[in-house]
Amino acid sequence: MDNSPTALFENYDEDFKQLLASLKGKLEGDVKQLKGEQRKAALKKVSEELDEAEEIVAQMEVELPSMPVSIRQTYQGRLATSKQGLEKVKKTLRDVRSENQRSELLSGPGGFPNSDDPYTDDPSAYSARTRLLQGTETLADGSRRLDNAHRIALETEDVGGEILRNLRGQREQIEHTRDTLVQADSSIDRAAGTLKKMIYKMYQQKFLSAGIIAVLVILILIVLYSKFFR
Repeated sequence: MDNSPTALFENYDEDFKQLLASLKGKLEGDVKQLKGEQRKAALKKVSEELDEAEEIVAQMEVELPSMPVSIRQTYQGRLATSKQGLEKVKKTLRDVRSENQRSELLSGPGGFPNSDDPYTDDPSAYSARTRLLQGTETLADGSRRLDNAHRIALETEDVGGEILRNLRGQREQIEHTRDTLVQADSSIDRAAGTLKKMIYKMYQQKFLSAGIIAVLVILILIVLYSKFFR
């Protein structure tokens, strides 16, 4: 079995195409023909298969960095096409779910009777309109929550960017301090070497001076000996 990145990509791509075709067929045909709990079960099954398709795309993306650079761009284009197809199926699923929710809101005992007459006294009509208004309020509340979450995400992104900039500045300071310490260490090594040389020369001078003094003393002793004992 060929386990090269290109072969694995091709296998994943083939599985993805088959699964995507199956999802499109279900959303455009089977699911729309079902009602009630059967439709809910079918939508749940489609959602599970959609998760599986996302995992396949993720595996395809994992194989890309291991491919030769000469062919990587071609496979990147194929991956982008697969992602676009996946997003279209996601949108179709969202539309079908929205349609299903609207149908449930409008459904009830006897459906939405006298829907053409807004002034009807039929209690079931009021009940259906109430459910519709509640559903609208729920959707509006969900939209507000999404907007708030989006705002928080943007704020978090800004804070994260600021933290990264601060960390980058601190890293540069640390690197500068490290370079300064390296230079100081080099200077200390040079100073220590110079000091050792000075100490060595000092001892040389001391030994030389002592030698000269010893020679002078010996010469003086010789002169005195010659003068008094001869």
